[in-house]
Amino acid sequence: MWHFSSHSMFVMMADIQLKEGTEDDFKAWFSESNKVLCNSPGFISRKFLKSGDGSYRILVEHESKETFIKMHQSPEHEKVHPKGHSFMSAEPVRKTFTLAAE
Repeated sequence: MWHFSSHSMFVMMADIQLKEGTEDDFKAWFSESNKVLCNSPGFISRKFLKSGDGSYRILVEHESKETFIKMHQSPEHEKVHPKGHSFMSAEPVRKTFTLAAE
């Protein structure tokens, strides 16, 4: 179990839409890309969620906004990111959060 002081956690949620029939391929890509991205400094977790209504969300937890941005600008992210987007039928709708209480 990870414990960080309440001011230090940064969370990004992205609602995504996948092209018809691509869910399994996206899941496989997601797991593979996690193996690469989990080595990023500040990385806590990155999850692919599916709602009962069939909608999808990606949840990324980082120690700080700074470490999240660094991961996004990394060569590793540049390598894996375009393939993930190729499964999507629309641009992700992103929201970012900081931990308010635990």
